[in-house]
Parts: sequence; C-alpha cells; structure tokens
Amino acid sequence: MDRLKQIESFVSVASKGSLTAAAQLEGVAPAVMGRRIDALEARLGVKLLLRTTRRISLTHEGSAFLEDCQRLLTEFNSAEASVSAGGVKASGHLRITAPAGFGRRHVAPLLPEFLAGHPDVSVSLNLSDRVVDIGAEGFDCAVRVGDLPDSSLISVRLADNRRLCVATPAYLKRAGIPQHPSELARHACLTLSSDASQTRGWAFVIDGAVQHLRPNGRLDCSDGQVLHDWCLAGLGLAWRSTWEVEGDIAAGRLLSVLDTFAAPPNGIYALFPQAKHLPLRVRLWVDFLKLRYADPGFWRAAGPGAAG
Repeated sequence: MDRLKQIESFVSVASKGSLTAAAQLEGVAPAVMGRRIDALEARLGVKLLLRTTRRISLTHEGSAFLEDCQRLLTEFNSAEASVSAGGVKASGHLRITAPAGFGRRHVAPLLPEFLAGHPDVSVSLNLSDRVVDIGAEGFDCAVRVGDLPDSSLISVRLADNRRLCVATPAYLKRAGIPQHPSELARHACLTLSSDASQTRGWAFVIDGAVQHLRPNGRLDCSDGQVLHDWCLAGLGLAWRSTWEVEGDIAAGRLLSVLDTFAAPPNGIYALFPQAKHLPLRVRLWVDFLKLRYADPGFWRAAGPGAAG
C-alpha cells in the first residue's frame, strides 16, 4: 500500500475527526480509510487514533506524528508545485490575517516587497487579535504567534517566539532585581487582560518543569503595545517577546531578568486550511515569510508598534 496515501489519509481523518467525512472528501468508502490507518499503525507499531463508534481522537503519539505529517505533506506539495508551475507566475487575490500588533510590525511592512516581486498578486490584510476561523471566513493564510490548539489547520513554523521578563534599569534599581520567579509577587507586573493572549500566565522553567505564573499588578491592559510603553516608562516588569524588545535591550533601554528560568520558545506559524492544490501565491507568501524571518537582523531592525 502506498505509504504517502496512508499518511494523507491519516492527516485527513485526524483533521476531519471522522472516517466517514474523510472518506467522503476523497470519494472512497470509510472502510478504505480504515484499512489505510490500520496499515499505517501496523507499519509504525504504534496507535495513532483512538476510534469509537461516536468519535475519533488522537493519541499522544498521534498528535506528535500529525504535526510532522502536515509539514511533510506541505513540503511535498510545494516541491511538486515548483516543478509543475515552471514559469507560471503567481496571480490572484491573497487574503491574510494576523494578530494586530505583530501584524503591524512584522507582516504589513513586508507586503510591498512581496507585491513588488509578484505584480499579478493583490492582497487584503486583516489585523485582529480575535482568533479568526480562516476556513469559514475565506482567508488563504493566517500568521499566528504561540501555541496552536487547532490541529485541523495545516501549519508551517516560521520562527521561534521566545519570551523575556524585562524592565528598565531605573525600575530595577528602585525595586530590585528578582532572582527567582516567586519574587514577582512583590513587584509591579504589567500584564495582559485580554483573553486572546497569555491566558495561562507567564511561563518559566522551575525545578526542571515549565510552570505558569499569573502575577498581579496595579496595571493591566488588553493591548501589548501599551504594556511595552508602560514598561519603557519604568512602571514595572513585563513579559514580552524578543521580537518586540530585542532592540530596546540592545540599546540599554530595557534589561532582561530571570533568564536562567526562561521557558523554551513556542512558535510563529503560517496556517492554512489545506495543503492540497495550494495556490502558488500562498506558497510563495509562506516561503517569503520563512526567508525573511530566518534573518536575525530582521527582528532587530523592525520598528516600534508591536504587541504580543
């Protein structure tokens, strides 16, 4: 049996949550999809899906395997598109969505360069901190920062997203430098009040495990840029992304603390509803982002106005 077909069937069933729905999409009987999944699990020697009469869910191994399979299928289809497209130019309308702060700083400024290289493409950019349903709302691609709970979308990791605990030298001189995350309780902490971000709190590695703390403070805001501004004004500690504060740290306006407790990075991702028959304009946009975000100088050179 075709190994690629097994993987495609696994991704389809996992994304749809149903053998029947995945089978209908491909135009085969559910039993055919079931046999492909059985053969894949037998070949790998591990259970990927838990199947009952009412629902299908991923095992722990299945969840990890799904992300790898989605990435591999995306790269495979991109490779085929590169060959088959030949000299065909990208064209059509590209609808993109991104978080408001990150999009203002790290998506919108790139669009003129992308369009200059692809004159037959037009773009609509939606900036919103709301988690947009890109399939239902007709978007071709979403840029998202952080953890990805929705496995039904195809994801491509563009860059790491690392968080730092930062404050001005003046604040740290006045309030002291925390030596352990537990000391945040006695500091002025500037926190996000939005449900869209940092819902679990600030992440640190304590005693070998990632723990989330929810520090309290007299100031919170739903806009990350406001927290950044307050932090630069010396009003307290903030937990911000390196892409937002790297320039401030390099210039000495902010200092990072608790670095030895920093949690592993999560990611900055491009997401789209499916990998099959991905329009050339979408594939080229994702490749363009990967190339630009891979340059460390890009993050240092980005201007103010981010949130996250």
